[in-house]
Amino acid sequence: MNLITTTDDLAAFCKPLANAEFIAVDTEFMRERTYWPRLCLAQVAGPEEAAAIDALAEGIDLSPLDELMANPNVLKVFHAARQDLEIFYLRMNRVPAPLFDTQVAAMVCGHGEAASYESLATKLAKARIDKSSRFTDWSRRPLSERQITYALSDVTHLRVVYEKLRHQLEKSGRLSWIAEEMSVLNDPATYRADPELAWRRLKPRGASPRLLGVLKEVAAWRERTAQRIDIPRQRLLRDEQLLEIASHSPKTIEELALTRGLGRGFAEGWQGREIMEAIERARNIPESELPTRDRHPEQLRAPGAVVDLLRTLLRLKADEAGVAARLVANADELDRLAAGKRDAPVLRGWRNEVFGRDAVDLIEGRLALALDGEHAKLLPVTPGA
Repeated sequence: MNLITTTDDLAAFCKPLANAEFIAVDTEFMRERTYWPRLCLAQVAGPEEAAAIDALAEGIDLSPLDELMANPNVLKVFHAARQDLEIFYLRMNRVPAPLFDTQVAAMVCGHGEAASYESLATKLAKARIDKSSRFTDWSRRPLSERQITYALSDVTHLRVVYEKLRHQLEKSGRLSWIAEEMSVLNDPATYRADPELAWRRLKPRGASPRLLGVLKEVAAWRERTAQRIDIPRQRLLRDEQLLEIASHSPKTIEELALTRGLGRGFAEGWQGREIMEAIERARNIPESELPTRDRHPEQLRAPGAVVDLLRTLLRLKADEAGVAARLVANADELDRLAAGKRDAPVLRGWRNEVFGRDAVDLIEGRLALALDGEHAKLLPVTPGA
């Protein structure tokens, strides 16, 4: 059991890992009572050593860990990396790179639509994960030996999972596919919470520009305030309350206090005053500068029979390639293809090789689907036949 609680020990642990080919990484954090995720524990495993790093230990400086995560020569291996990467992006103001996500790799290797870490550890590392500490409070100290053992198992077995998946990818010639899939995770915009865009997550009943203007201003206020005082946005002001305020656009504190569940104390306090200021700002926005909802997606005339054929083809080609169908194409992309659109991601890169090219040929009559017993197969169509 290796728990690091001092800066010197952390530096000594990280120094040799700067020369490692890869490290396996996981985090334990809390955000139920805060806006920003609070890092409690970081687990790192190199080829030989593994340690749990107590991010809450008194006086510890995590700079050696940040330097390791920023090292461009060391591959960082995560499983379902999105939330872990957010932790490091907020600390470092940059995304750790290069990256490898074993959940994505598992889909490429045919291990299902969204393989869990436990299932991959069982299948590939022949390990059994003790789940009893999964929902523990990672902010409480001291940590028990069971907690630390559980946390370390999230990276020690991940080393084996990564090596097995990488071998499968190299054998199948699909290692380059993973690089394509890491583009979203590598993009800093994935982890930025822009208050000016917070209103786009909400679904008001109306869509008048003035209503949307109030919604945008109040939603931006909620986001900035929740970030500043570090509480969950829903604890500050619930979505349904925010939408009601935008809909009624109260003109006085008294009218604001009538919002369901808001309470007079909130309305008459600093929060209510700032909300009224946000509403007033929205009233003063010129008509030409008011926000508008994104246009509804163009009405696609996608023949149902063509979409059904594409679904069958997708299952056929995904099974042949041994890759999760969901990773290849989604329902919207199939609709666009069936409607004659040729701007879908499925027509680029490895997806085009696996499915896109044949999908276009099927739509344009150069290929046909036929039954061979209980299975579907593709047949070339002779021009003029």
